[in-house]
Amino acid sequence: MPVILTDVAEFVATVTLNRPARRNALSAELIADLRRALTDLDARPDVRVIVLTGADPAFCAGLDLTELGQPDSPLRGVARGPVIPDLASPLIGAINGVTVTGGLELALACDFLVASERARFADTHARVGIQPGWGLTVALPEAVGLRRAREMSATGNFIDAPTALAWGLVNHVVAHGELLPFAHRLAAEIASTDQDALLAIYGTYDEGSKGTRRDALRLEAEVNAHWHAHGIDADQVTRRRAAIIERGRAQR
Repeated sequence: MPVILTDVAEFVATVTLNRPARRNALSAELIADLRRALTDLDARPDVRVIVLTGADPAFCAGLDLTELGQPDSPLRGVARGPVIPDLASPLIGAINGVTVTGGLELALACDFLVASERARFADTHARVGIQPGWGLTVALPEAVGLRRAREMSATGNFIDAPTALAWGLVNHVVAHGELLPFAHRLAAEIASTDQDALLAIYGTYDEGSKGTRRDALRLEAEVNAHWHAHGIDADQVTRRRAAIIERGRAQR
């Protein structure tokens, strides 16, 4: 049975962690296949957005500690470096269940998260006795604030989906059966935007986060000037503006 399932439809790829009996724990095989699948999908012209989820009942229980504890485990080598490669495509995490430690780091590597009502989140690195290595100490404070991140890491306590929403860890909480349909609707909306503009905006987010606020503002001004220097099709902008107005009316 493949440990990663993929599907592509209407510019949206869905990637599913598929070790349900092990709560989608990250084995060497799963990590390698996940990186390969995401890289391949990101390069496809018929993919504009990727949705990452897990086979029920869990999203991801973190590293497979049973495999990690074996002599000469390949997981030690494979687990080095980011678990998610650099992607041009926006990555939506559709969090369907328990998301723990390395699984939490995997979720935090997504651009944003949609959670099932069944989702629960915990950082148990300190309880297991290991140091995060996939960006948790940066990404978790960015998501929930430094004090809440410290509480999560110090206690290892679980937070439920409504708390994750209130703390800013996830963008939406939906009924479990609506998780993938909701995530796919968001993905379709993203896929319908001007992709060159979206990639430029996301690139500005990424580069701007690496410096000071002043650096980020300067970078945005430079990207803006470069974009406008290549000319803007006024007729196209007018057509899109009319479509946006109609879309706004429909969303009231």
